[in-house]
Amino acid sequence: MGFLPKLQEITTFIFDVDGVLTDGSVLVTEDGHHLRSFNIKDGYALQLAVKKGYNVAIISGGTSEGIRKRLENLGIKDVFLGTGKKIDVFESLLAKKNISKEQVLYVGDDIPDYLVMKMVGIAACPNDAVMEIQQIAQYISPYDGGKGCARDVIEKVMKVQGKWADDQQGFVW
Repeated sequence: MGFLPKLQEITTFIFDVDGVLTDGSVLVTEDGHHLRSFNIKDGYALQLAVKKGYNVAIISGGTSEGIRKRLENLGIKDVFLGTGKKIDVFESLLAKKNISKEQVLYVGDDIPDYLVMKMVGIAACPNDAVMEIQQIAQYISPYDGGKGCARDVIEKVMKVQGKWADDQQGFVW
């Protein structure tokens, strides 16, 4: 089965944070707080996916509560931070929500994402992901992490499924 038909099966998006939803840069304040920058267009697509009934989850090794607040403000309820073994969280999430691996599009950018990416229906990565991840990805976004990669993959799935702009006036496809 090719890439586009597989997009029809996707019900669930799972994202890493650093290097996927952010560009991987971390600004450190004088008092030791870590600051990250999120792309507003990625945010629009994430909240739209939630509103359209997709499962959206975050699995990250990062621990910043600022990240959690940003994602929860977008309507994402399944936010797993401080994750050591992403595969354990992934398997638990699928069992809890009765989701098959084939229904998942996972976006990762580095070695901690590797095992999960080998198991999902579609493994995707930003254009600037490390080589090992690019080699196993079925889709490499033309956008870098934190620069529209999340928007790109969500939009592709939703357009194939006819859900991207179905309630927007004035769109012509």
